[in-house]
Amino acid sequence: QVHVVESGGGLVQPGGSLRLSCAASGSIFSINAMGWYRQAPGKQRELVAHITSGGSTNYADSVKGRFTISRANAKNTVYLQMNSLKPEDTAVYYCNARGVRTTSTRGDYWGQGTQVTVSS
Repeated sequence: QVHVVESGGGLVQPGGSLRLSCAASGSIFSINAMGWYRQAPGKQRELVAHITSGGSTNYADSVKGRFTISRANAKNTVYLQMNSLKPEDTAVYYCNARGVRTTSTRGDYWGQGTQVTVSS
């Protein structure tokens, strides 16, 4: 059984910073890629940032230059450093682990989400 758990959300003022963490646990052999998605009320879930096991990254245009994704492969953990936060960044942020290989399975997994609210 694979579990993906996010942490680090909360309330922050515009211009502030937050750091999200996501850890995948279980009998994991490897993970191809990990990423962060977000979903604001009334909107579809969208990609925020993505990082492969080799370290290649991809960002949504709306967060480029403000957010940084990083990964600790040995710990099956991914981080999202969010700076210069704006009210439009308010959403539930979800972690995704793609191509997770265990001793017996291969699949994609989602965390339960963590709320980020940017407001004065």
